[in-house]
Amino acid sequence: MTDQRPAGYSPRLHNHDLGPVPQKWTWYNILAFWMSDVHSVGGYVFAASLFALGLASWQVLIALLVGICIIQVIANLVAKPSQQAAVPYPVICRLAFGVFGANIPAIIRGLIAVAWYGIQTYLASSALVIVVLRFFPELAAYQSVTFLGLSWLGWFGFLALWVVQAAVFWTGMESIRRFIDWAGPAVYAVMFALAGWIVWRAGWDNISFTLAEKELSGWAAFGQVVMAIALVVSYFSGPTLNFGDFSRYCRSMADVRRGNFWGLPVNFLAFSLVTVVIVSGTLPIFGEMIHDPIATVARIDNTTAVLLGAFTFVTATVGINIVANFVSPAFDFANVAPSRISWRAGGMIAAVASIFITPWNLFNNPEVIHYTLDVLAACIGPLFGILLVDYYLIKKQQIDVDALFNDTPSGRYWYTNGVNWIAVKALLLTALVGLCFTFIEWFKPIANFAWFTGCILGGAVFYALTRWSPVQAANLPTPVGQH
Repeated sequence: MTDQRPAGYSPRLHNHDLGPVPQKWTWYNILAFWMSDVHSVGGYVFAASLFALGLASWQVLIALLVGICIIQVIANLVAKPSQQAAVPYPVICRLAFGVFGANIPAIIRGLIAVAWYGIQTYLASSALVIVVLRFFPELAAYQSVTFLGLSWLGWFGFLALWVVQAAVFWTGMESIRRFIDWAGPAVYAVMFALAGWIVWRAGWDNISFTLAEKELSGWAAFGQVVMAIALVVSYFSGPTLNFGDFSRYCRSMADVRRGNFWGLPVNFLAFSLVTVVIVSGTLPIFGEMIHDPIATVARIDNTTAVLLGAFTFVTATVGINIVANFVSPAFDFANVAPSRISWRAGGMIAAVASIFITPWNLFNNPEVIHYTLDVLAACIGPLFGILLVDYYLIKKQQIDVDALFNDTPSGRYWYTNGVNWIAVKALLLTALVGLCFTFIEWFKPIANFAWFTGCILGGAVFYALTRWSPVQAANLPTPVGQH
């Protein structure tokens, strides 16, 4: 790689993709990011599941609003250091973990993204196969022959979407921005049209905002409301952790906050309401409740509507996969060896890895996916706590941007051989606690709150260890300059 490198920037820490960038994004680009993150098959199923918890509709709405507002606050906090320094998530991790220690949180986030990238691609391809079989039923013969646990038709769907996503990613961040700018609104257009068709066919009297067979009350209902809040926070914790990968491009924090307001509470609430209308209406129309939007549009007796709906929802899933599970590992893996791995190379490493983990086998074995993802997810909460405490309480919101790319012992973020072992210890200790909450039966009642406990414990342990250390984690840096 032959990137022109600023004086004093180490090739072991810098390339064109990881360095500060021009900041041109507006609030709408952030809104579009969140629309792409929410408007997917997974988002649709998740939103519908919240209305099936046995709660009254107003209780679900309270849980939705509280949970998504918590995410909004966290997203604003996470966004600021990256917007301030115009650098991505793994580079910001150098503040707390050291210039080389930052590879630990980067790889953790990257591995989670690889797993979910494969699973999301598989789920979208499965839905795509349903539509293909509607128009070409003779292709069903290719479902009986399998290779590595997936049928030939399944391979066709998976690889087709894999290639489409890779092609969009390869064109660069500017093309990704343009893609997500129209993908989110396009999904809304189809969603509202589908909801209108559902209401017209089913009748408004047959639409229910409660999808559960029985309704809870009293303390049981209160417990489910709290559970729903925790589920919302956990669902969005992955893309929120590396939100700095996108906020770095924003003109100002005012744009970020405005985009987060419209993209999180407003957008998620609107999407959830339209979702429950559609899912509820499938029961009187088709005789069964259908939670997959592509399976729903495949039942419509209009070929144009089926093609348009399927194309839009597949596009939406491509959007979330790119913003949540492609961009993140691209930066994360590039951070490991910037002089050898570009952003594009990092993304393709993740994409190829997603094939080799055979995500269909992972998804079809709940125990394997449970252990694999829960082990990695146990680190997510502590990472939030450590990074936020370091930036806001230890570093006092000051960043020495040049020092982020300095690999000499005189650098502010060198710590001990490039690693801040205080942050590593805090992460390991609190991740172990998170694993106990997840896998020890006695802690099962609080397992769903692992993100909250991890975040609080991670931040508290890191702060205590830093303050008790005879050597401060880092001297206060000079304020960041203009880019």
